[in-house]
Amino acid sequence: MPRPILLLNCGSSSIKYQVIDADTENVDAVGLVERIGIEGSRIKHEVGDKEYVREQDFADHREALHALVNLFNEVGPDLSKVIAVGHRTVHGGERFRETTIITDEVVEALRNLSDLAPLHNPPGIMGIEAARAVLPDVPQVAIFDTAFFSTLPAEAYTYAVDAKLAKEYQIRKYGFHGTSHSYVSQKVAEVLGQPYDSFNQIVCHLGNGASISAIDHGVAVDTSMGLTPLAGLVMGTRSGDVDPGLHAYLGRVLNSNVQEIDTMLNRMSGMLGLAGVTDFRDLSALIAQGDEQAELAMNVYIHRLLSYVGAYVAVLGGVDAITFTAGVGENDPDVRARLIHRLASLGFELDEEANKVRSKEPRIISAATSKVKILVVPTNEELAMARETLAAIS
Repeated sequence: MPRPILLLNCGSSSIKYQVIDADTENVDAVGLVERIGIEGSRIKHEVGDKEYVREQDFADHREALHALVNLFNEVGPDLSKVIAVGHRTVHGGERFRETTIITDEVVEALRNLSDLAPLHNPPGIMGIEAARAVLPDVPQVAIFDTAFFSTLPAEAYTYAVDAKLAKEYQIRKYGFHGTSHSYVSQKVAEVLGQPYDSFNQIVCHLGNGASISAIDHGVAVDTSMGLTPLAGLVMGTRSGDVDPGLHAYLGRVLNSNVQEIDTMLNRMSGMLGLAGVTDFRDLSALIAQGDEQAELAMNVYIHRLLSYVGAYVAVLGGVDAITFTAGVGENDPDVRARLIHRLASLGFELDEEANKVRSKEPRIISAATSKVKILVVPTNEELAMARETLAAIS
């Protein structure tokens, strides 16, 4: 008998979802509700090789989920058999260090953490409340982006600010994309045929949001994102690391408030700010046309990534494997080649032909003589969430 798990990833105006069978791990349905609370809302729902589109305005997430349940009842799969709902929850703060069954107390705690993730946690809470109302008899589970990095040592997560202030307001590095880093790092062990806790590895999650992690014999010891997802690598629209004094400087010269500057660094910076594009296919096209600003943007991106890899090799005391995942990491051989060529002195050697192969399968792209294994592993955060949800309700 099928045992489907509904997985929800709620944004401020959207709900991404999948239904995955707990036993076979087959994807039974996948879809997107978009423009919630905005004119022109719609549901795009895929079951097998069939796609269904419903255009209907939704005032809020509860209305959207009611419509989604009705669509499931109409075209399948049958949500009455769902054994659990798993919610991607971005920020768990210091309180939530593992996947957690959702209760009223948990929802209230998530509200109290919203100041740490004002763009992410409130939509997630809306999704949780809507799902609990629509599916009241189904256990609901929160899977935290920050949980995988709860193992960071104090020296890695502590900021050099007033200690009392940091304790009172939970100011520290948390890290994000944890579900992806956890899934991919474990898949690397499978591909290499080695126990998870027998080697050191670096995982590069390079998408529109980007982060990198250092994993010491199966334990995460450092990562690039920090108190918020703004820190670290250059991303699609996020600046990544900048001088903390930039906020004060921009406030003075632009007469801008903190919120305006925060929006600028989160939504108008990164590759968009440097080159005017966020898609690396567009960036590559500009570079091929001789666009000097696009070439600079690529060089800045690689330089920042290179700096983190070098630092993490030192943190780990040597690395056995480095893996690329997410949209850019999985699909852009030029980014991989540019980085690995800069790491040649540390024993990284690419198999140039293997690097050019496009595949949805995990694969090794390092040369046989490389001291460090180089891999491409497609991430599957939804499958990781399904496994976490099943473990929590079991």
